[in-house]
Amino acid sequence: MAVKFYKCEQQVPLEMHKVRMIQKLSLLPVEERLKKIQEAGNNTFLLQNKDIYLDMLTDSGVNGMSDLQFAAMMQADDSYAGSETFNRVKAAVKDVFGCENVLPAHQGRACENILAEAYVKPGMVALMNFHFTTTKAHITRCGGSVEELVDPKGLLPQSDDPFKGNFNLANLSQRIDELGSDKVAFVRVEAGTNLIGGQPVSLENMLAVTDICHDKGVKSVLDASLLQDNIYFMKTREARCKFMDVKEIYHLLADHFDIIYFSARKLSFSKGGIICSKNPTYTRQMMEFIPLYEGFLTYGGIDVRTMEAMAQGLYESLDMEYLDQGPEFINYLAKELSDYGVPVILPAGGLGCHLDCQAFVPDMPHDQYPAGAVAAAIYIAGGIRPMERGSLSEQREPDGTERFAELELARLAVPRRVYTLSQLKYVADRIKWLWDNRSLIGGLKWVEEPSVLRFFFGRLKEIGYWQEELAAKFRQDFGDSL
Repeated sequence: MAVKFYKCEQQVPLEMHKVRMIQKLSLLPVEERLKKIQEAGNNTFLLQNKDIYLDMLTDSGVNGMSDLQFAAMMQADDSYAGSETFNRVKAAVKDVFGCENVLPAHQGRACENILAEAYVKPGMVALMNFHFTTTKAHITRCGGSVEELVDPKGLLPQSDDPFKGNFNLANLSQRIDELGSDKVAFVRVEAGTNLIGGQPVSLENMLAVTDICHDKGVKSVLDASLLQDNIYFMKTREARCKFMDVKEIYHLLADHFDIIYFSARKLSFSKGGIICSKNPTYTRQMMEFIPLYEGFLTYGGIDVRTMEAMAQGLYESLDMEYLDQGPEFINYLAKELSDYGVPVILPAGGLGCHLDCQAFVPDMPHDQYPAGAVAAAIYIAGGIRPMERGSLSEQREPDGTERFAELELARLAVPRRVYTLSQLKYVADRIKWLWDNRSLIGGLKWVEEPSVLRFFFGRLKEIGYWQEELAAKFRQDFGDSL
């Protein structure tokens, strides 16, 4: 929502909501932060929430719910089958997407498991603009492989391109021809490509992808988990969308994509997951896997109170005054950091502000995990928990060699309706201090490395004693301050 301040130097994002519930936070002294990150094996996933001041690991399942969502939870119908709660979820999905065929799952990665079980056979390939960690893991577990066809401009850390998540359409068409349509499990478009900085995909590009798929007889799948942010960027950056209603964009996408799935931990600010389609053939093909892996078809492993919050949250996802909160706060943080000279991904995408760690510690080799090292250093510097989105988030090749990420990013997610502007300014201040002391940051090496999804629970150790030196420099510069 565009609200101009009379004094232009005071211009900041303006919330269109008020806070009615709070949660107390704690900020540990820097010496304690040093101890906690080392106990966690330099993996921010293994930090305990009680030891964190600002949790910017993710926006998944940690967004602030509205008063109407909490109220909706009180009408939940806790029956195993024939639940009115599921009927209300179906009605919300139909209203928002226009899809009558709906399958519930307990979260987004569960939807990915169902898709992989139904459509991925050994030797098949899933084509996508960019992979996501769990998506790729499910596909490779079923014997398939993933190929990324994002336009090369999407891998540039800084540019003026508004839609860096777009498919390279020529490459997509060519690759389907080379593989043969029977070898393509599906083409997946990820709205708000997570691993390259939450970068959006244009409506024009999405529809062009579905046209290619329909022409060549290949299934088109939309991961709509970050669609709220993506639609904000469509509305503000794409001329065609400027005067379209939000619901009109949702419906147009559902008209063209064969299958849509999403994590309600992101889309709708609740929890759970949904697979939907306008074509009942697809949901029938996937239906048998829901009772096997999730639960009955009317709840799919989701608590019914959560389902009521999901239904209300889907309606709220049509409201631009809710949609703009994430992208505008993220852009504010990215601009603050960029003005300080800190290298960030530009233009700012959705989900969070992303630090370009290859530029942050340019002399650090990939096999010392620069994004993981910077993420650990951010916690030491400010009690802020980011997420590593670089080579640690990849998985090794079948022969055991390391696959290095195209971008080494540390993500500062901005949960919706949670943090205040002063807290974001604190984040910018502490990262500016870290940037000025970046020469102290050293690398990491594995201590415990799981074979799958290692970034969730693997452990690393600092190389040398750079973390102790960083904590000592903090105490020298800040004195008694936390």
